[in-house]
Amino acid sequence: MNKKVRGIFAPIATAFDASGEVDYSTFAENTVAFGATKLSGLVVLGSNGEFTLLSHEEKVKLVETARNHLPAEKMVIAGTGCESFRETLQLTKECAAVGADVALVVTPNYYKKDMNEAALGNFYTMLADASPIPVMIYNMPGNSGVNVPSSLTLKLAAHPNITGIKDSGGNIVQISEVLAKAPEGFSVFAGSGSYLLATLLLGGVGGTLAVANVVPDYCAEIQENFEKGDIEKARKMQLALLPLNAAVTSRFGIGGMKAAMDMVGFKGGLPRLPILPAGEETKKEIARILKELGIPTV
Repeated sequence: MNKKVRGIFAPIATAFDASGEVDYSTFAENTVAFGATKLSGLVVLGSNGEFTLLSHEEKVKLVETARNHLPAEKMVIAGTGCESFRETLQLTKECAAVGADVALVVTPNYYKKDMNEAALGNFYTMLADASPIPVMIYNMPGNSGVNVPSSLTLKLAAHPNITGIKDSGGNIVQISEVLAKAPEGFSVFAGSGSYLLATLLLGGVGGTLAVANVVPDYCAEIQENFEKGDIEKARKMQLALLPLNAAVTSRFGIGGMKAAMDMVGFKGGLPRLPILPAGEETKKEIARILKELGIPTV
């Protein structure tokens, strides 16, 4: 069942209309536009897709919409992590039924004190046993407050239906520990554009990057240059990307990322409340950063 996952993926933004309803037609337009880039596919229902603000039904429909509008050779990864095992498995099965290739599963996190290594190990193992599609671990301690230690990742990597990990923790030592001992075929992804090249150099095979919603081809070309041996060009591109990556993540969040998408010709639009859109000063700063990177705006 294992499916090798590699390359650069955008955690596609969810489009909303002015009333806060999901705008499936605009989402489909973005999917088509991303399908024409160098991306290997899309992560639907990622952190940058505002997945925690979506209903179960909205989640499944978004995955179905993405699959229907993305070229067949490009992969759809669905973020199916929920607080309970039961709902996670149900959502995983439903997303698989509408075309998801892989399930990206964040740690349950409301009951943080109970999410020890034994609980998380059991959660992922039971899910992988029952899931009709391969499972990718999603380590996002910045948002979840729960870290998946390298020791647990390596235990789970032995499962035939656990295909990899997207690590958004930014701890390159922890990522290195996984890469040092993971079995062949286990995909380790950078979870941020800030350490994409570092992850690739250590043996990672791709990334799911918020900044790929804004500059998808640029991100893919970092990996292209690395793979063809032009490390110096990849290094320069990686370093130049840092200000934009920070702007659409830690500095200005979802609102900033969506504003940046609007500036480069994708359709970011409004976040869903309680998240607020970017203000005018933020937009000016993002425009300045894009200009500095040489990215044309519309």
